[in-house]
Amino acid sequence: MASKAEAAIAVFQKHLGSEEGVGEWFAIDQERINAFADATLDHQFIHVDPEKSAQLSPYKVTIAHGFLTLSMVVHLGKTIPVCDPEAYQGVVMGVNYGLDKVRFPSPVPVNSRIRGRRELVEAELKNPTTIQIKQRMTVQVEGQEKPACVAETLTRLVYG
Repeated sequence: MASKAEAAIAVFQKHLGSEEGVGEWFAIDQERINAFADATLDHQFIHVDPEKSAQLSPYKVTIAHGFLTLSMVVHLGKTIPVCDPEAYQGVVMGVNYGLDKVRFPSPVPVNSRIRGRRELVEAELKNPTTIQIKQRMTVQVEGQEKPACVAETLTRLVYG
């Protein structure tokens, strides 16, 4: 009899290359940018100084840190439906295993709204109880053509 992970891998395989969906918009305000600057000790003026940014930055406003945008991937992903609920039956926990490729094609200006768009790229059975999935998350900025971030996330799903 196949394990829950072995049964799930067959479901994931059917959805490879498919877009899982698009999430809800989320606002990035100056308070969030400042909190991230404090947490990471990255207080570069383009993030935290609106007056100096208006004078010296090519964007003329403060922008979110690229790593702030990347850190929002988990939250943005929560608002996207999974590819197929059947693939997640029996999951005990999901573990962030890391990232493959990450790019920041355009900035996130202060007071912008962002959302995630997710695609299932790979699914691999690591052992009888664990699957590793790779998903491509594209972070869009409302009103901008280019995405703010494109990241390939790796998640280990452990089945009971």
